[in-house]
Amino acid sequence: MRSANEPDATHVAVLLAETIVALRPALHTGAAVRCVDATGGRGGHSAALLAELGAADTLLILDRDPSAIAALRARFAQDSRVYIRQARFSQLAEVLAALEWERVDAILADLGVSSPQLDEAARGFSFLRDGPLDMRMDPGADRSAAEWLATATEAEMTRVLREYGEERFARPIARAILRAREQAPITRTLQLAELIAQVLPRHETGQHPATRSFQGIRIFINRELEELEAFLPQAMNALRAGGRLAVISFHSLEDRLVKRFFRADDYRISADIPLRASELPPLPWHPAGKALRAGPREIHDNPRSRSAVLRVAERSERHAA
Repeated sequence: MRSANEPDATHVAVLLAETIVALRPALHTGAAVRCVDATGGRGGHSAALLAELGAADTLLILDRDPSAIAALRARFAQDSRVYIRQARFSQLAEVLAALEWERVDAILADLGVSSPQLDEAARGFSFLRDGPLDMRMDPGADRSAAEWLATATEAEMTRVLREYGEERFARPIARAILRAREQAPITRTLQLAELIAQVLPRHETGQHPATRSFQGIRIFINRELEELEAFLPQAMNALRAGGRLAVISFHSLEDRLVKRFFRADDYRISADIPLRASELPPLPWHPAGKALRAGPREIHDNPRSRSAVLRVAERSERHAA
């Protein structure tokens, strides 16, 4: 029988050791520590964080998926250091205010869809398993993918597939969906995947032709980029001086947002302004080390880690008042 802090066999936490090493400087301060796992999933990263924390420390775990929340509550039921809340990570500031936590020491966000979500056909995320075309991380929120596809215009579908899925053949796919839904509603995952495969008979080696389209629709349905844009400043503002934020992303759109935010570009003085280096105001945060990717061993053991990128930033001393 697996204990509460042993890993869930259905989900392997990506870049686990690298994440803990990157956050470790913020976890051992000599004072009581408060941490946040903003995307709890099945608790792999949370369990590793708890192994680093002491008896007086606390960990807040968030997830928007009610199935994940149920699994987290079962896994950590006996650990009094753990607070679990069902919430989007864009609601971080709201949750921290309710807990009266003014500052935290470390925050982690593992973005994207989890293995249990992909593996459960009824969730509608996978083009490899037949199920209802849902794709919502919180099944009780907003529209499902099927509901959106039933009414979206060709221009809307093209934009979503091109911008969020980075699909070169977005317009032909959108037109094929329009033609197909005139005959019958598109309500199943394999129904959509087979339709896309008919439009794209040639595709990248080792990649299903529906990969990019499913990614684009999922990102749009869950407002994943908007959520990330809202989360990043809330997370950094919640950190104490020297606190660290770690973000694991799985595609270029997410990683680009994180990279630009961590560079604090919006706070930099233009190079055209004649100031000495000593006169430049300090940036509110800065990247802590280089971006990290999974090594060959992890990729072999967990193919999902192939596209993962870990970036870490640290809150600057003079801006965390």
